[in-house]
Amino acid sequence: MTETGSAELRDEYERRYTPGADHELARNIAWRSLCAANKADHVEMLLSESGARPRSVVEVGCGDGVLLAELARRGIGERHDGFDISERAVASAAGRPEIERAERFDGATLPVADGAYELAVLSHVLEHVPDPAPLLAEAARSAGAVIVEVPLEDNRSASRPSAQRGREVLGHLHRFARSEVHALADGAGLRVERELADPLPRAIHAFHAVGLPARARAGAKAAARRGLFMASPALAERSFTVHYACLLRR
Repeated sequence: MTETGSAELRDEYERRYTPGADHELARNIAWRSLCAANKADHVEMLLSESGARPRSVVEVGCGDGVLLAELARRGIGERHDGFDISERAVASAAGRPEIERAERFDGATLPVADGAYELAVLSHVLEHVPDPAPLLAEAARSAGAVIVEVPLEDNRSASRPSAQRGREVLGHLHRFARSEVHALADGAGLRVERELADPLPRAIHAFHAVGLPARARAGAKAAARRGLFMASPALAERSFTVHYACLLRR
């Protein structure tokens, strides 16, 4: 990542973690907590399937630490550290009792020794980074295993102009397909040990819906997507966005 690109990304995330009105702050906290629980489910499933029990966990791009704290509450790891490019986010993460170390980093190099952790987590980070390959390699340098989660947005639904505008608002710079994540892992000297995809639960689809009709439509959408996903995961990935997580090792 260039110095200019890093500065622009940092400024954007400082803005995202700037508190707004009380009702907006409460809603943002609720949204992040809901998403963190879903992401933690994915981490937990991947580790359970592999039989891994990491004692030390680092989250690269930890934000305000909500996912890292959720992993700690579930007993995933004994030591929990986080790094992020946003000062405001790191200040929030540092205030969580579950997190031992929360520090700002430059978005490129983690201030830790090789193999300092047993598990590194990059959850919904790589799609925001101009060049995700070096950051994945840096996470792999810091830990014996890496869990990555990204949205798979190389599909028909995400090709719509309205979806493109939504990605721009969210700061997504890449539309990943599963094969592209595999290629990134291979380039970092990693192999995919376990993987999963999730069309997301009703609670996430309906969170931003206002009013009963909108919530009903969101519920129907969630049910239809899960139905197609259960019938044909490959067709579902080509049709709409699912969240994809994988456990990587050298």
